[in-house]
Amino acid sequence: MDVILDKSNGADPVMDGDQKTFMQDVIEASRSVPVLVDFWATWCGPCKTLTPAIEKVVRGAGGRVKLVKIDIDKNRQLVQQLTQMGLPLQSVPTVAAFWQGQIADLFQGALPESEVKRFVENLLKIAGGQMPSEDLLAEAKELVEAGDHTAALEIYAALAQQEPENADALAGLARCLVALDEEEQAKNMLDNLDAKLKAHPEIAAVRTQIELAAAGREAQSKFGALEQRLAADPNDHEARIELAVALNAAGQRPEAAAALLEAIKRDAAWNDEAARKQLLKFFEAWGLDDPATLKARRGLSALLFR
Repeated sequence: MDVILDKSNGADPVMDGDQKTFMQDVIEASRSVPVLVDFWATWCGPCKTLTPAIEKVVRGAGGRVKLVKIDIDKNRQLVQQLTQMGLPLQSVPTVAAFWQGQIADLFQGALPESEVKRFVENLLKIAGGQMPSEDLLAEAKELVEAGDHTAALEIYAALAQQEPENADALAGLARCLVALDEEEQAKNMLDNLDAKLKAHPEIAAVRTQIELAAAGREAQSKFGALEQRLAADPNDHEARIELAVALNAAGQRPEAAAALLEAIKRDAAWNDEAARKQLLKFFEAWGLDDPATLKARRGLSALLFR
């Protein structure tokens, strides 16, 4: 399976512009595709770091957005005209986004690549589109839902290689590794991420999923003993929480949530609200839109606000 990350027709979406071609390269072109204009100068230090970042993000967009670079010292007349129209070009770098012949958004100063990417993503949303990476994430998600984790893994891996800070791709890659019984590889990959990526909700959710799976395997070996403990003492909250972890590991999410809700109902404050905290871990691992999460959240709200 070939994973194509760049869907452009091969033409470079990055170009130098000037006052003679501004109408054609920017205003007219923006009627069919969003156009970023990078106003820069040779003496501008921040421009030297920002421009390469913009070029990388724009090329990564696969022809869905274009970049026109304008040297303000060589195009003073254009800068004066745009300033009179209200475009703040008193300092550089200034990046203006054009769509349908109008300025749709802008920013000034050097931004890190991640924020430039977010700026371009928002611009594409305004234009009714999205980055190619979003298309690939959607395709991989469909493959996961269809049970084809191997094909999804290939897409996630290719995207993560091209965009090493794409948390959604990294999380998807880890989930596929877990589904393909490569849990240790997934864990090692996540452990080697930087702190910022580890804190991302999707990454944190996968890490929690792996932790719960490990705890669940241990608890599953004690299923019978846990049930016996509860039969002897329905208020054995430790046993009930362990049973919930085991049920979750066995894929019985509604039953796992029900066990924790029962523990909360019996004694919400036990062991520093251990049952509620365990349930929140389940929510994180399952995802906020999972049916089991939605149902259990309603149950938790009913108990906490009764």
